[in-house]
Amino acid sequence: MEYTHLGRSGLTVSRLVLGTDNFGTQTDEDEAHAVMDRAHELGVNVIDTSNVYGWRPGEGYTEQIIGRWLAKGGGRRERTVLATKLYGAMDPWPNNSHLSALHIRRACEDSLRRLGTDHIDIYQMHHVDRTTPWDEIWEAMELLQRQGKIVYVGSSNHAGWHLAKAQEAARRRNFTGIVSEQTIYNLLERTAELEVLPACQDYGIGMMPWSPLDAGLLGGVLRKERESRIGTPLPGAKVARHRRERFEKLAKHRDAIAAYEDLCAEAGYDPADVALAWLLARPGVTAPIIGPRTVEQLESSMRALKVRLDPQTQTRLDEIFPGPGPAPEAYSW
Repeated sequence: MEYTHLGRSGLTVSRLVLGTDNFGTQTDEDEAHAVMDRAHELGVNVIDTSNVYGWRPGEGYTEQIIGRWLAKGGGRRERTVLATKLYGAMDPWPNNSHLSALHIRRACEDSLRRLGTDHIDIYQMHHVDRTTPWDEIWEAMELLQRQGKIVYVGSSNHAGWHLAKAQEAARRRNFTGIVSEQTIYNLLERTAELEVLPACQDYGIGMMPWSPLDAGLLGGVLRKERESRIGTPLPGAKVARHRRERFEKLAKHRDAIAAYEDLCAEAGYDPADVALAWLLARPGVTAPIIGPRTVEQLESSMRALKVRLDPQTQTRLDEIFPGPGPAPEAYSW
């Protein structure tokens, strides 16, 4: 495993982050525990979750699964950089969503209870709250930090100007502010290159891209289609919506994805390995978040750490999936 610092912080993190969105939905608890154990064996030290994962309203089911795994002991908590998120509604009652100081306090206490720990290493805002002032957010986070309940603050799905506004407000308070940002970023979704990634680099915020394979579209989907090896996801409204969106996106980008899979075959690499290796080589990227459903999928993700893409392959990838270019030139000149 390779390691790096998370942004400008002194925190050492693995170059791959274990995402847990599938735990409790497509991965049962026993398999989830096996995946986390194997992740430690492979050197992955960051486990990322959210209070809404598990998608059972109000239960924080994935956090519970992780909490029961941590409770097994054996150094599991000590070896884990534990990251979770808040923002989403846990129930319809007022103040049980978003980033008010009251909800931040309540959500943190609830996550600590479900995870069975006394502190969260990276406490992340799952979405930007356009109605709560940054001074209120930072006052609440500062209090949690002083109480020893959180160590670092991260963000997710924030625009570049949100990050700038957050950091300038934190600077006025002599507070560290955001140390990590999670955003969708992959060969098919390169909008982050316009402003989010430059903002992260300028402020020393570690970038942890989610959906590195774009729901499997960059993982050899056409080859699997030919071989009839595309799995059937478990039922549920969220999974059904994602599956529909995936098919629509595949239809839109089929030619580009076909060219991509051909290029990967020429280079002698699996498409999933190329997609992850491309992200790992991008300036400003700390660690992509992988979301394996099984131990086998976790182990296969490790191959990307050994892939080195030559300049010719990088150029061809840019030709197949052209990025937007930097802002404002991308849309002004």
